[in-house]
Amino acid sequence: MYQEEKKQMIAAMICDQKLKPMKFRELAGFLSIPKQERGELSEILDALLREGVIAMDSEGRYVDDHAVHVSGEFFATGRGFGFVRPEGRGSDADIFIPEEKTMEAMHGDTVQVTVIKEAADAGAHGNRAEGEIVKILTRANETVVGTFFRDGSIAFVRPDNRKLDFDIFVSKEHTKGAAEGQKVVCRIKHFGTKKRNPDGIVTEILGNLGDPGIDVISVIRSYGIPTDFPQEVLAETESVPRKVTETETDGRLDLRDLPTVTIDGEDAKDLDDAITIEEHDGTFTLGVHIADVSHYVTDGSALDQEAQNRGTSVYFADRVIPMLPRELSNGICSLNEGEDRLALSCIMEVNGKGQVTDHKIAETLIRVNRRMSYTAVNGILTNRDESLINEYLELVPMFETMAKLSAIIRGRREERGAIDFDLPECKIVFAPDGEVSDIVPYERNVATRLIEDFMLLANETVAEHFYWLEVPFVYRNHEAPDPEKMLKLNIFLANFGYRIHNNGDTVHTKEVQKLLDKVAGTPEEAVISRLTLRSMKQAKYEPSCMGHFGLAARYYCHFTSPIRRYPDLQIHRIIKEYLHGKMSHARIVYYDSVLAGRASRASVCERRADEAEREVEKRKKAEYMHRFLGEIYDGVISGVTNWGVYVELPNTVEGMIRMTDLRDDFYRYEESQARLVGEHSGRIYALGQRIKVQVAAVDLYAATIDFVPVLG
Repeated sequence: MYQEEKKQMIAAMICDQKLKPMKFRELAGFLSIPKQERGELSEILDALLREGVIAMDSEGRYVDDHAVHVSGEFFATGRGFGFVRPEGRGSDADIFIPEEKTMEAMHGDTVQVTVIKEAADAGAHGNRAEGEIVKILTRANETVVGTFFRDGSIAFVRPDNRKLDFDIFVSKEHTKGAAEGQKVVCRIKHFGTKKRNPDGIVTEILGNLGDPGIDVISVIRSYGIPTDFPQEVLAETESVPRKVTETETDGRLDLRDLPTVTIDGEDAKDLDDAITIEEHDGTFTLGVHIADVSHYVTDGSALDQEAQNRGTSVYFADRVIPMLPRELSNGICSLNEGEDRLALSCIMEVNGKGQVTDHKIAETLIRVNRRMSYTAVNGILTNRDESLINEYLELVPMFETMAKLSAIIRGRREERGAIDFDLPECKIVFAPDGEVSDIVPYERNVATRLIEDFMLLANETVAEHFYWLEVPFVYRNHEAPDPEKMLKLNIFLANFGYRIHNNGDTVHTKEVQKLLDKVAGTPEEAVISRLTLRSMKQAKYEPSCMGHFGLAARYYCHFTSPIRRYPDLQIHRIIKEYLHGKMSHARIVYYDSVLAGRASRASVCERRADEAEREVEKRKKAEYMHRFLGEIYDGVISGVTNWGVYVELPNTVEGMIRMTDLRDDFYRYEESQARLVGEHSGRIYALGQRIKVQVAAVDLYAATIDFVPVLG
């Protein structure tokens, strides 16, 4: 014990910023240790070095390890070099890693980095620091999903993840009988070096690439998204009642007499929000009623631990991987029509200016009268469809009141400068056999917008309420954009005659929205909207309230989707504990100790889900376009690089015209103008330009689409 105390004391002293770094002899002298007794000091220092508590700088002095090394996640680019994002920091703190200094790190690995150039000296990579990977702490890719190939006597697996830019060699006895072109799971047994590819073992054959659904299964496995629930979770699920019991309703505010509706997509089965609304003398009473999932999923239970692990439900084009078992998400927790359900409600008094003048947060008992779809409500409000109006006659006044309040709330939000990125999205339509039959643009309508408006208002109201109570909570924060990214965006916008005005290093959300209003309806609208969005920081979950830049909201949280998002479930528990007077000092200490980790985990799971969903969409689009080889389409140039231009079709499918396919001339890439210019013809390919293209090739393995320009 005495030895451990000495070790802690020496570590604290070396890491003390007030003391200058010392070499061994200086340190021994400072501690007044005689020469004959310095062996013990040497042993302690060696142990601290091994444990990574301290490090030795280039002059042989002992220093705090954090002063020399930075730990973080490695992001490969597929072009040799990469970036390391220090733990707990945003993308603006990324450290550039040159190709020759990446060690044998792979995309996603947690690594230790020595910073060799500070940000101010980084030069070619803007204000980013430059570093060298000195140690790989944990491997992110012990198993890889990919396609199995043979080349003579050599067998190998090519990873689906394009950022894993290598083939994994598989010896004959470890192929598991896989055939050419099959999707497999491969365990890496040797991670390789700069001169040697990794070696692996095929552990599972998923199926043939062309089989329905194999592409989605491959993505699910590649991203490590859990699909099956553990046995203990299923056992807990079995014990949950299928109906609301009388004892469960004690003490709840009974709202079953209020006309109540859910409004969702036609295919939705996990209905976690319902609406009630009344208007009296220009004042609206809006009730946002959210499924009380926390009543069934208690803190620390097997269900809760699995929900934390998953973080979110994942919505693919053809299936949903739920955060909770379907018996809960589609059953007792879902606000199904005609069924008594437990809810946590935010009931708001909203005046004619869209201001919440009073509110109440309460445990309630509700019963949904009608399960409505966005299509039906939009048909009533926008198209004035007589058959729909007659079918839902008793509810039409309610929908009209909703539309009225929605317009007021939206107007107030726009007035304060909230940014509305109305980017084109798509709906992938499937035939009965699982093949993609069509890809159509998905447009927001009055029904989707009014639900969005009501949910945002409830989220803001709940966040502000609990901020001022000063109890532990989980907020949804979105920081202001990085000034450097805004500068680069303005350089690009200048090519189109636009600009986002800023005040020094700050930009107001109103200026961003002004830009989006100006480009609305122009050929370059989608391109500029996307590039502007990419210039924003990522929103994340945190236990401190930092505000939401994009919504121009001082207080914001996620309260409305506890069936599919863990942070919502977490704050429901906190809300209920507070309502019941159980937020004791011990509980505050407990939440202070766990919320940062849970919030960070939820942010990681959210990013994983987003990436996986985009990857599946990309693969389904490639599958769909494969049948249209040779067809000609009108498109818009959505990206320009020194290896070609990207073109987006009206149905949101994106493909590339490779530089090698521009055979009519030699093209010069002008990065500052975001365009390619023909040396002899003067022909220009620029961002936002309309262009006619032909589908030249589709690579189902890489999920890429190649176009060639149709010149005329």
